[in-house]
Amino acid sequence: MNTSNYLVLSLLILTMACSGSKTETKSLEESETTQEAQVEASMQNQLSEAEKADGWMLLFDGETLDGWHRFGNQEVGKLWQVVDGTLHFSGKSDDEALVNEGGDILTDGEFENYELSLQWKISPNGNSGIIYNVAETDEYDRPWKTGPEMQILDNDGHPDGKIETHRAGDLYDLIKCSEENVNPVGEWNEVKVIINDGNLQHWMNGQMVVETTMWTDEWRDMIANSKFNEYPGFGTIKKGRICLQDHNDKVWFRNIKIREL
Repeated sequence: MNTSNYLVLSLLILTMACSGSKTETKSLEESETTQEAQVEASMQNQLSEAEKADGWMLLFDGETLDGWHRFGNQEVGKLWQVVDGTLHFSGKSDDEALVNEGGDILTDGEFENYELSLQWKISPNGNSGIIYNVAETDEYDRPWKTGPEMQILDNDGHPDGKIETHRAGDLYDLIKCSEENVNPVGEWNEVKVIINDGNLQHWMNGQMVVETTMWTDEWRDMIANSKFNEYPGFGTIKKGRICLQDHNDKVWFRNIKIREL
């Protein structure tokens, strides 16, 4: 073998070795990422003994979709999945077989006077929501026509971020947050909705950002001046379901728990 051919063969062997090393490194990194996700998931969706004593109960066990159903339907659509201990909506699908597999999902149970706590994170430019006190009857065809909403949003990327009362944490289309303290896209936000004898609070990342009183003349006037004024049942329900919204965008939820007050 002449010197030229030897050099070519050596370079080829070296290239293959480097390629194999990169593949092994990538595989190892992916394995470590998966293990980290599994460890983190195992630490979520649990109640401490103190929480149990205070009456908290999980609405999502981190493993199944038990306790949830699609609005107006017994089954949860296939676009809602359990992924690494999160309740995940995978977004609008171009697959014709999955076109009707989304939809808003609701708790099987109804609640009145409660503290709801959960964590969420949203995809870039994403939009979703937590709708509460939802009536699920033949009279209504969508959850948002009865239940108020705590907005979930990428404030910086979604067009609604330019609209006051349409930003993350807002009482959607009714009251804006007292302060914008939402975490960046891809990071978890910890929120609470508290309703007790008509007193309503939104909490986000440890701070109360909305407070109002429901079912008063002021409440009804506020609705009359909003986009919900054409829905007579909106904001009138005192005992209803909790809803997680399909707004076509990817969103993740975990540590969903509630205690009645």
